[in-house]
Amino acid sequence: MGDLDKLLAGFQVFRATYFGQRPELFQDLVKRGQRPKVLVIACSDSRVDPALLLNAEPGELFVVRNVANLVPPHQPDEHYHGTSAAIEFAVRDLEVSHVIVLGHSGCGGIQALCNAVVGRPPDRQYINRWVDIAAASCCASPNQGRHFTEEEARATEQGSVIQSLENLMTFPWVRERVENGRLALKGWWFNMDDGGLWTHDPAQGRFEPLGA
Repeated sequence: MGDLDKLLAGFQVFRATYFGQRPELFQDLVKRGQRPKVLVIACSDSRVDPALLLNAEPGELFVVRNVANLVPPHQPDEHYHGTSAAIEFAVRDLEVSHVIVLGHSGCGGIQALCNAVVGRPPDRQYINRWVDIAAASCCASPNQGRHFTEEEARATEQGSVIQSLENLMTFPWVRERVENGRLALKGWWFNMDDGGLWTHDPAQGRFEPLGA
């Protein structure tokens, strides 16, 4: 079975599951529109699907995915801002109650950032500039040609989640909702090695295991 044939077969399973067994679910979503309460900002990595990871049904999550699950700072200019536009829609129009920045281990975008810091930036037109959003969180030592450690990569992955949470607060309509209790921000990190989910504890200043 080819790659596309496999996807089409998967669509038939999806259609049978949701339209055949539970037609009321999509009828309600079509009639009343989407009403997710959670915005997830996740990585584009094919191994980390938020809906699959969190066992969410259609309509439960509003998901934004990009390289390294980054949130840029608020920049009200005439450039294109896909991630910021999605955040604005989720917060101002859908009025979500929670925003989760979901990082993960083995992130290629963070690897590109660390490689750039140690003098080996990838030869790419857009990635270098994009991951520079998280440059302040990079824990790799800036020694030319040095290979960064697994611990440095993990610390940078988690640090970039914290950086994105801080950048979220630069959007005035996010800050306003957080300060009046209408919106909660969370930073999570998924360890693909052991399946563990970690959450950032602002009081402790570190990530702690979330659940079993």
